[in-house]
Amino acid sequence: MSGRQRLALAVLLTASFTLAVDFSILNVALPAIGSDVGFSLEHLQWISTSFALCAAGFTLLFGRVADLFGRRRLFLTGIALLGGSSLAGGLAQEPVVLLVARVAQGVATAMVTPAALALLTTTFPEGPQRSRALGLNGSLMAAGFTTGAILGGLLTDLLSWRWAFFVNVAVAVVVLAVAPGVLTESRPSTRPRLDVPGAVTVTLGLLAVVQGLTTAGASSWGDPAAWGSLLVGLVLLAVFWQVEQRVAQPLLPTAVLRRRTVAWGNVAGLLAFATETSLVFVLTLYLQDVLGYSPLSAGLVFGVLGVGTVAGGLLGPVVIGRVGARNAVVVGLLVQSAATASLVLLTTAPSSLALLLVATFVGGVANLVAIVGFMVTATSGLPDGEQGLATGLATMSQQVGITLGIPLMSAVVAAQWHGTSAEASPSLLAGVTTAVAVNAALLVLAAAAVAVFLRSRPWERPSERPGR
Repeated sequence: MSGRQRLALAVLLTASFTLAVDFSILNVALPAIGSDVGFSLEHLQWISTSFALCAAGFTLLFGRVADLFGRRRLFLTGIALLGGSSLAGGLAQEPVVLLVARVAQGVATAMVTPAALALLTTTFPEGPQRSRALGLNGSLMAAGFTTGAILGGLLTDLLSWRWAFFVNVAVAVVVLAVAPGVLTESRPSTRPRLDVPGAVTVTLGLLAVVQGLTTAGASSWGDPAAWGSLLVGLVLLAVFWQVEQRVAQPLLPTAVLRRRTVAWGNVAGLLAFATETSLVFVLTLYLQDVLGYSPLSAGLVFGVLGVGTVAGGLLGPVVIGRVGARNAVVVGLLVQSAATASLVLLTTAPSSLALLLVATFVGGVANLVAIVGFMVTATSGLPDGEQGLATGLATMSQQVGITLGIPLMSAVVAAQWHGTSAEASPSLLAGVTTAVAVNAALLVLAAAAVAVFLRSRPWERPSERPGR
């Protein structure tokens, strides 16, 4: 890499890590925020939900906007919005101000994430350099999810939950000072028209789907509001698909989704994110409600998972270089499945912690190998002019996967957990092990689908396969 490429990579990785931290940094601070700002208990979830809705709902739109109007411009705009909204959130004294700030943070995340990934894939040519850059990006994003929970607890205990917002302000100032000098703008010479009907239907559709999944996680899958939102979302996405086949300049050219690498790569990515994030949720229940760990102690246990994900991000490009991106996804998912399946042996004995630590470390390594393979696969073979679209799709798969996994696994656990007290721990343990088994089975199905549907054609030379 040249010196300019290294600086560009540092800027983009810093932004990705910060955005990943934002997903989890406020979770442990919610009770303190509620008492300080004046949220009632039933409305506290909207601090997280408002952010997740916008981060997932607008990502595909902004991924395409980055292609059409300039990736660097959108990246810098999003970072500026992130800094301003974080400052407003840190100073908020009323619930409305805090919620508006969280909505703006979610929109900023939807702007920055696909733009940063598109800048990364266009800065580094397809091949080993891009695989290495995507591996580092995946490592830091995965580490950010874990770090956020730990950092949020430390900041809340030692300083104030407001510093969880103020940290973003400092990062935004540094990135805005350095980025203009190291990031190169790329956009078409002639600016096409934005597909407004497509933008409206896909954004509203994704918002409705994520709202439905979030409602299901917060209440239950029997909640009519959850199914109603999901139904509305699916109808809007169906309308979006019809719109895209009729407009002259579609937001999402349907030919892109007909590429096997894009379609099946994103299916693998969605399941990789859904299974790992939901496993963390399930194991959090196990650590706190079965073994009796405190929230901070449970968070520190997942530090081992964080180390595994960082190692997997560094190992991913090496594996891709040896066996190709498709095989890296398959191997990663299968190893993650084996590590996850071993957790069905968890018991109420404290000695089970050793099994949990080993399994989550191995699973974290394998999960990131699969995720790096998914990112390489989903962005391979596309021209630079469509990289924002490709990374927008990949980011959308990531966000929907994170949102989908927890309510699904929560429903599995709840089917056998009949109570909330310590006396209910045997039924909770049964729910945990059942969810673990379902999680492992989903990974095997995902690996099989990728192996079958992404088989190389006989006429493809090895150098033409994704990631080779």
